[in-house]
Amino acid sequence: MANARLCMTKLTFALAANQLPRMTGQSQIQFSVNRPFVLPVKVMPEHIDAQDHASNVVILAWMNEAAIAHSAQLGYNASAYHKLQAMFVVRRHEISYLRPARLGDELICATWLCYLEKATAHRRHEIIRPKDGKIIATALNIWAYVDMQTGRPRRIHAEVLAAFDPSHFV
Repeated sequence: MANARLCMTKLTFALAANQLPRMTGQSQIQFSVNRPFVLPVKVMPEHIDAQDHASNVVILAWMNEAAIAHSAQLGYNASAYHKLQAMFVVRRHEISYLRPARLGDELICATWLCYLEKATAHRRHEIIRPKDGKIIATALNIWAYVDMQTGRPRRIHAEVLAAFDPSHFV
């Protein structure tokens, strides 16, 4: 349960202190954790919606891309999950859209695990615009680890727990 408190407390204090990602020094970005996985993205014409900014659906897709790329970097791509006959699936997205991202904006999508236990993982996201340090969106995604044959939740394999340990990112 300490992991859950860490997951929620860090974000709560960051919001209260207005300390979510900001520019520090020479274009260095400070995230809510020390070692997030980062995925650069650029807003392209196909990302723009009728309100002339990146669609909320596109922002969610970037978060998903970052989660998949982070998992692969940790050694767990689709093939690795197939060998385990288990995988993570999203159960819930909680996204705060804070500012619009406009055509041509270069963004950083940061992600990290903040809670991992039994068959559940919580993943945080922060999307920021390095040019001005503005936060575009933040999110908490809740994932379930499921058996690929039955689709039912199962305990996370020990080696996956070790690779995804939230203490690696704080």
